[in-house]
Parts: sequence; structure tokens; C-alpha cells
Amino acid sequence: MDIQAEKLRLIEWLAGLNDAETIEEFVTLKKKKEVDWWDKISAEERAEIEEGLAQADRGDLVPHEEVMAKYRKWL
Repeated sequence: MDIQAEKLRLIEWLAGLNDAETIEEFVTLKKKKEVDWWDKISAEERAEIEEGLAQADRGDLVPHEEVMAKYRKWL
């Protein structure tokens, strides 16, 4: 099977489709197949992100200009 040709046939068919129920079935299928990046990262990465968000919520931030001044020599 030529997957590229099959995808084009599906796109053409879907573009001409006017059946809302069938389109909704495709939307449901798409949602089932999608994987959120959050679910793909490690528990350690999630913890680091959550800590960063907590720091931001507390106002524990470093201004962008200060960070850029510090690391400019490596950019």
C-alpha cells in the first residue's frame, strides 16, 4: 500500500464529506490517537516543571534581561 496516496485519497474523501456524525467519529479517533507531551516526559521532568510553576506563583523570578546578561557570552 502506498501510504502517501492513501492519505491523499482519505483527505479528498473527508474534504467532500458532509455527514456530521462521521466527521465527529474522526474527531474522536484523532483525540484517542493523540498523546499529550506531558504524558511522554518522565516523572522527574514533570516535577521540575511543577516546581518552576510554583516558583513563578510565589514571585520567585529572575528578569529576562538579567538572565540574558549573565549568559550572553555563550549565545
